[in-house]
Amino acid sequence: MQEPADAAVVGRRLFVGLQELSSDLEVLDTSGTWVVVLPFDAPPTLARFARSQPVAPTVTRRVPDVGPSGPRRPWRSSLGREAFRKGVTRLREGIGAGDYYQVNLCRRLERPLPSGFDPMALGAALERHNPAPYRAVVRLPSAGVLVASASPERFLFRRDDVVVSEPIKGTAATPAGLRPKDVAENVMIVDLVRNDLGRVCRYGTVEVPSLCRSEPHPGLSHLVSTVRGRLRPGAGWRELLGATFPPGSVTGAPKLAALEALRSLEPVPRGVYCGAVGWVDADRRTADLNVAIRTFWAEEGMLRLGTGAGITWDSDPSQEWDETALKAARLLAVADTTYPDGGSGGRGPQDPRARQDRR
Repeated sequence: MQEPADAAVVGRRLFVGLQELSSDLEVLDTSGTWVVVLPFDAPPTLARFARSQPVAPTVTRRVPDVGPSGPRRPWRSSLGREAFRKGVTRLREGIGAGDYYQVNLCRRLERPLPSGFDPMALGAALERHNPAPYRAVVRLPSAGVLVASASPERFLFRRDDVVVSEPIKGTAATPAGLRPKDVAENVMIVDLVRNDLGRVCRYGTVEVPSLCRSEPHPGLSHLVSTVRGRLRPGAGWRELLGATFPPGSVTGAPKLAALEALRSLEPVPRGVYCGAVGWVDADRRTADLNVAIRTFWAEEGMLRLGTGAGITWDSDPSQEWDETALKAARLLAVADTTYPDGGSGGRGPQDPRARQDRR
């Protein structure tokens, strides 16, 4: 059977005709149009394509509601309920000790990769049932990269020397469910993003045009802010990503201290999740990258999805677990509807609220 062709759908454009693969960020300042996959904790995959064409949006349809027990497929969680709750408690202790202010604790869900899996099919289903402003599908079998993202969050938009980031912090089922804790989280991360951009932007150009606006998304409501600046002369993609990656909204503040805490609490790598996916047009000096949340990827014979929650002093461990389940439930329903076959592979049945890991 012939392997599916390398292709991508990013920014409502279909990219075909793979010409080059690289992991060197310097190529993004040369020429050509690149599809970019930046895993949270692995080398980047940069794919230059020969041509692209617009892709029309599909008609949105409703996904059946997910009941209290969650989807019925055998998804396993890297952290079970009790392990996650203990992680929240440990983070609150660190916050109380002044080690950090906010940390984004995540867990990875996975099930055996369905036979005949194609991220284009899953991406199309996500577009129908869970439309997102920064969707991206990348199918690069030659590089071992298979990603379907329904991200609601913009990491970096660039036009010439203007750079914009739109961090999301604060999630609830409805706007009425957003709490003061969500606002506090958002403001903390906005301050972090301002500092990150300030490392590569001209002095005095970093500003916050919008703070803590409420945005509706399928089954969720988020608080979103906008941070903008102008790059210093000579600052290229290596410098920009060196200053801002990983995205602050999925790490915590201060970023280095938060990353150190996460290394001790998250038992598995995040992979593509919490990285970035998007496109860069080096000739026109334009780009748009998402934060790779609400993102599926195939790896090691498994279909994977990450979910997480921002932890502050005001966090309640049970509520934070529930937030991770809320974020995952609709996406898992889409995946299970698209690929209803595929057994547990001997790994045992689990759903996103599973008891799997008690450590």
